[in-house]
Amino acid sequence: MQGPGLLILLLGAIAFIVIMTARVRLHPFLVLLLASLGVGLIAGLPAGQVVSAITSGFGNTLAGIGIVIAAGTIMGFIMEKSGAAVVMANTILKIVGETRSALAMAFTGGVVSIPVFCDSGFVILSPLNRTLAARSNQSLSVFAIALSMGLYSTHVFVPPTPGPIAAAGTIGADLGTVILMGIIVSIPTILAGYFFAKFYGSKIHIDPAPQEEGEGAQAEQREYPSVLRSFAPIVVPVVLIALKSVADYPSAPFGTGSFKDFMSFIGNPNIALLIGVFLAFLTVPKITKEVLGDWVGVGLASAGTIILITGVGGSLGQVIRETPIAAYLSDSLSALRFGIFVPFILAAALKTAQGSSTVAIITTAGIIAPLMQALGLASGLGPALAVLAIGAGSMTVSHANDSYFWVVAQFSDMEVGQAYRLQTLASLVTGIVGIVVISILYFIFV
Repeated sequence: MQGPGLLILLLGAIAFIVIMTARVRLHPFLVLLLASLGVGLIAGLPAGQVVSAITSGFGNTLAGIGIVIAAGTIMGFIMEKSGAAVVMANTILKIVGETRSALAMAFTGGVVSIPVFCDSGFVILSPLNRTLAARSNQSLSVFAIALSMGLYSTHVFVPPTPGPIAAAGTIGADLGTVILMGIIVSIPTILAGYFFAKFYGSKIHIDPAPQEEGEGAQAEQREYPSVLRSFAPIVVPVVLIALKSVADYPSAPFGTGSFKDFMSFIGNPNIALLIGVFLAFLTVPKITKEVLGDWVGVGLASAGTIILITGVGGSLGQVIRETPIAAYLSDSLSALRFGIFVPFILAAALKTAQGSSTVAIITTAGIIAPLMQALGLASGLGPALAVLAIGAGSMTVSHANDSYFWVVAQFSDMEVGQAYRLQTLASLVTGIVGIVVISILYFIFV
């Protein structure tokens, strides 16, 4: 299959996923698996290559986030049962007030996602998000999308996340300029995500699942953990992951010896979240066999479905990457001459086609690099703005072949149809706001 037929195949696959999950109610794991098989075979890939792509995509995705999801789910369940999530919610609400708690979560996500992958950040902050939604008597959808878009914004705009760093190096943009301009652009996109969540997301009610009936009567007698112990399972992993990013920075601020290696080790998200699990144990008044065994088991059971869906979403992305679909879109769009809009359109097409923001950023940067002069982006702030335009495209849009889509949906109790109306539409809105802000900067400074 070649040419426009590839685009029709992609659109057909997306329609199949939407119909089968939202209307037929077939489980997303089976739908995504069938879609992966169908896209690969119809596109003309050998059957063996299709199976290999499915298994490698599944494994590679879970290699990056599988343990993080499991550890984060265990940590969240323990913190919920111990009352740590309630303590955090009360602390934040005292500071910002209940009416502004969703905005606080949006910017909290923006800060966390500078050093942390947005998938991991959402897992880490999800228990707090859920409890704040319950405490402020708002739909979980408001908090989920505010946090999701806050995390997403800095993930695609602000180094040291891998995508923007790689794009800056490929295009030749000054990294400090990218960081500064990325922060400037991320602020209105975070606000756009918050306002979308507040005024549209609130129309879709998702119960944040507050305490079960009967627990509230015992609330006054419960022994809650301290504020320090309550926040430690979240704050410590985030700090460790941030320090790893600093340690791995090209200028080697921690040197190249054993201390740098140690920081890189404990700051690995898998290790950092494991440390978070054991810090979560400290929020329990008394560590018992029930806590160490049963609570962990319940957390793992909850994580199982999320892990499987996330992995098979990676399978679909890998199958699409091995078909000519991405190459066809790249060749078609790279011939256009829309200045700052070319990297945005190309990255958005690749993101929509194969799911990974980081892959879309890196791929687009390689295509755009030789076109910088022709696009009028080779001098001044042009290279930095080109990196940001690629970032804006790489968040437009998040749907079924994006593992982040499934992380947000599953951790926020969204039905698939709701996730399309919330996560997918919100990523479209924030991506467009991002390119509008970047375009304004382009017309002023370039």
